[in-house]
Amino acid sequence: MRKLLVLAALAALVSATDASASVLLGVEGSKSRFREQTNQASDVNLDFISWGVHKSTYLDNTLAAAKPIPVLSFGTVNKYGNEAITPAGIARGKGDRVLIDMAQALDRFGRFAYVRPYAEMNGYWNPYCAYNSSGSYRGAAHSTKKFRKAFRRTYLIVHGGPVADINAKLVAAGMPKLGRTNDLPVNDVKVIWNPQGFGSPDLKGNSAGAYYPGDKYVDLVANDLYDFGRGVEWEANLDLYRAHPDKPYAIGEWGLGPGIDHPDFVQKMANFVSSHRRVETVVYYRSQSGSTFDLAYKPKARAAYKKYILPLAN
Repeated sequence: MRKLLVLAALAALVSATDASASVLLGVEGSKSRFREQTNQASDVNLDFISWGVHKSTYLDNTLAAAKPIPVLSFGTVNKYGNEAITPAGIARGKGDRVLIDMAQALDRFGRFAYVRPYAEMNGYWNPYCAYNSSGSYRGAAHSTKKFRKAFRRTYLIVHGGPVADINAKLVAAGMPKLGRTNDLPVNDVKVIWNPQGFGSPDLKGNSAGAYYPGDKYVDLVANDLYDFGRGVEWEANLDLYRAHPDKPYAIGEWGLGPGIDHPDFVQKMANFVSSHRRVETVVYYRSQSGSTFDLAYKPKARAAYKKYILPLAN
């Protein structure tokens, strides 16, 4: 009986600990506008940057404006909307200058940050996806194998450390060494691997798992969930969560599409977060005047956000 009582007390303690764990709430866009709408003091601010836009002043200003915790999100499209580099190019080190400049900016920032490279990689709308919308293959330079290598290289550079150590890991992963001798700054970052729960197109070769670079190159797994009025992929989200039981989880982006004002979606998001203790952060997209995702145009969802999402931070 005494043993049972002890076990029950321990279970209650664990349950209380899980229930009291707070979640970092974030937003893409204006933190001040979002606070006026929801009363949320955002912990996290998602920022998208174009590939190749890596001057120190721009990166420093971007990170500073996203305090307290930035999410630096980038793909392979330049500021003109064109693909600037392929996954194969990144894996070969052709993008090292851009990645090193980011790493150095994170060092100057001097605080914790998230880095979210090449998100929604299994979505055809991104050039680093291996497939077109028709299901046709984009070729070796965009293969999932090259993507995995590109992600590993990115992870090693933004985390930083002695060049000798980084080079040894690059060579072991089948990639060329860095073309420098100076060590990289060691940064306080978490690198987010953020696919969609299911591929678009929905092919076996375009599944989330096909792009997974390996546990030692991922700090946090994330998914994006939107309500566009066509149903929400909750099952795919749960499958992704369960596929990586040893990783913290995030909702990298979530929101309601044009003309959608569904408070039940907001409540379901809160239910998922509160019942899955590995969720670390959830980021609403977007807070911007005129945006069809902005909560100013969704009064029911806005009220639900205040009621269900804000308490997650307590």
